[in-house]
Amino acid sequence: MTERHSDGRIARGERTRDAIVEAHAGLLREGVLKPTAKVIAERAGVSLRTLWLNFKDLETLLEATTAYWLDADAALRRPIDPDLPLADRIDRYCTQRVSRLEHIAPAARSSALGEPFSAALQRSRHEHVERALQDLDATFGRELDEAGTDRTVLADALFAASSWPAWSSLRDDLGLDADAATAILRTTLTRLLRA
Repeated sequence: MTERHSDGRIARGERTRDAIVEAHAGLLREGVLKPTAKVIAERAGVSLRTLWLNFKDLETLLEATTAYWLDADAALRRPIDPDLPLADRIDRYCTQRVSRLEHIAPAARSSALGEPFSAALQRSRHEHVERALQDLDATFGRELDEAGTDRTVLADALFAASSWPAWSSLRDDLGLDADAATAILRTTLTRLLRA
């Protein structure tokens, strides 16, 4: 077999895997929280056999799909200048955080159903938590340091206020639109950081 044929086969395999992951992600975006392998394969335009040849089991598919969401989330991350005035940092942080929370919402809703049984989903959640904590520290490090012995308490409160469960409560449980939920997030962070 020539190298060119081998490269072509590898490229086709990558396109097939990408199509399967994109089909899975697309179904989640549409609110299909637990799509079956058959539905994912149909959406991707491949056979069920092809799906399982590319992903040995559901956990492998979940690992690829969570990597897709993590990459998409990373593309939405932008550093916020820690020297900006606090009000500006809060505003920029909330704008960016809301964009990321709205983007990840379909995956988070689906993940909640399978996370107790999936190491891939658990790892993905932990990575999202770490990213959120890093973003808070990078944006509000000065205020966190000024909190002294209460630094951890303030960091945890900021995280809880801007976490997916809090956002889901505002959007899903209270039925608020994104603007109203953002106003609550901004008010909460402002009060915590100015306390």
